[in-house]
Amino acid sequence: MEEKHIFYSEGDDPAMLGAFKKAQETFKYCWRELSWESRRIVPALDFACVKIAFSEETGTPGKPIVEYMWVNEISFDGETVRGVLINEPDRLQNVKNGDYVEAPLSRICDWLLATEGKSYGGFTVQLLRSGMSPEERQQHDEAWDLDFGDYNDIQLVRGQKEHPGNLTEHPMSVNMKDSFISFLQQHPSEITQQDDAGYTLLHKETIAGNKTIVEVLLEAGADKNAKTLDGKTALDFARQLNWEHIIPLLSH
Repeated sequence: MEEKHIFYSEGDDPAMLGAFKKAQETFKYCWRELSWESRRIVPALDFACVKIAFSEETGTPGKPIVEYMWVNEISFDGETVRGVLINEPDRLQNVKNGDYVEAPLSRICDWLLATEGKSYGGFTVQLLRSGMSPEERQQHDEAWDLDFGDYNDIQLVRGQKEHPGNLTEHPMSVNMKDSFISFLQQHPSEITQQDDAGYTLLHKETIAGNKTIVEVLLEAGADKNAKTLDGKTALDFARQLNWEHIIPLLSH
């Protein structure tokens, strides 16, 4: 992705701030797709990236330098996004292209997935497209080599129009139910195992919004009161990310 895809804003443009907010609220769908992409034998995504606000203090208090740049190789623990910076900063001196970086969800400005040549997310990109002439939009889309569709109708997940239920539950969560049950039967220790940060499978599948998999884990005896080293339960993450279809499962 070339530097021309970086967008700079003073941070006080209402429309751009609105795009930032939508990206933060819907980033969970980006992460849900990435959580399944990591399990696929044959990749389905053309690429995935997240735009993050990077800043550096200047000699003037309250006037930091801010640049909005893209990151890929993304990971997410429910609170912090991590990845590799794929832009060269224009003014910042504290980060450079290729750096491993991390940021809280509150510093996400956008996310963009592409599969089969179509884009998902891309709120700031679509805002920019909305201000272009038809010719400029065509040139922009050709530069990205993507079908961005209608800037007034941003899609979050594949098959959203044909299968609205995909917004609630990823098809792979449903389709993988039987094989996941078999996996847990063969590896029962996975139900209680915690990683170095204290996350269990229940935490991770809750963060990814996979209701069917969460149900299987609970039926298999997963402890919904298990806490990460930071003291977070799966329910805490379900509430933070507003996975409304999972909250009731963990509330009783």
